Amino acid sequence: MASALSRDKLLSMYRKMVLIRKFEEKAGTQYQLGKIAGFCHLYIGQEAVAVGAEEAIRKDDYVLSAYREHGQMLARGSHPGMAMAELFGRGTGYSKGKGGSMHLFDIENHFYGGYGIVGGQIPLAAGMAFASKYRGEDRVTVCYFGDAASNQGALHETFNMASKWKLPVVYICENNLFGMGTEFARVAAVPEVYKRAEAYGMRGEQADGMDVLKFYESVKDAAEYARSGKGPVLIEALTYRFRGHSMADPANYRTKQEVEEERKRDPIPRLREYILKKKAASDAELDGIDEEVKREVEEAVRFADASPEPDLAELWRDTIVEDGELDVKPRERVLGTQVSWPTYPGPEAKTTWELEPAGRPGKKG
Repeated sequence: MASALSRDKLLSMYRKMVLIRKFEEKAGTQYQLGKIAGFCHLYIGQEAVAVGAEEAIRKDDYVLSAYREHGQMLARGSHPGMAMAELFGRGTGYSKGKGGSMHLFDIENHFYGGYGIVGGQIPLAAGMAFASKYRGEDRVTVCYFGDAASNQGALHETFNMASKWKLPVVYICENNLFGMGTEFARVAAVPEVYKRAEAYGMRGEQADGMDVLKFYESVKDAAEYARSGKGPVLIEALTYRFRGHSMADPANYRTKQEVEEERKRDPIPRLREYILKKKAASDAELDGIDEEVKREVEEAVRFADASPEPDLAELWRDTIVEDGELDVKPRERVLGTQVSWPTYPGPEAKTTWELEPAGRPGKKG
């Protein structure tokens, strides 16, 4: 239970949530200054989901997300300066500025996007989980998607296959109540997303996405369940975004009073209060973390601002992989840091899983 969490775990959660909040606030400011172009979807208010999930899984597990993914990437341990540079469209970004806010990738930390197509990551996550099972690994894939994506046909096709093959994947629906400017309950016959799992023989449940400790426990249990071969899990994280759908959205479809009421459940002060109550840290220690993270985010902006625009020749690079071409390791390319780059078995790898036994299911002889 949460009460058994160590001081280090609690402070790690607190630091990551504060980092995401300050990074996103700064990204919003930089967007208004015209330094970030295109769309920019902030994660402010939903920090407990990404951090609770990240602290509950392993570093070698796979993670995919939608286009509101800055938070999940930072929770995985990505470099804030390179992440901000990617938002700025600079050459020192993770994808040399070609992906931008909606298409962040950090393969070193097993973060595989960042997808602009609503629900596009859902079947890809099942594919990664399929690969894990096929290769005999014990990795779990975690896939985030928004409430509106649960009405996409790809979700239902994927859930059917994931459940049939008992794939090790945990799907996290971040239900922040609105798909763009439309209240989700207005367009969903069954607005309780977790109930959809039952139709596919999947485990489904709701969890408090505004309480990092409760959400940590939910994901920890779900990951263990999926990792043990019992099949996929759908968690509906009940959360709320404090800003509009994107920086271009004034959010006129909800009242100021509603937002202020939801801010009373802000996950960061809730965790801070818990830490102080448990005497895991003092006010001064937590204030010190706040200041340290503030400086880190300010440095991330300076790093992005000082980074060069991509060379025009980059338009023609990284569009296809040539035979024998080596992986480009972003932190090594930008910072000169030696990285432990993931490697995967080739087609010659031996597998032990028989996908579908011969004969008709349920028929003897």
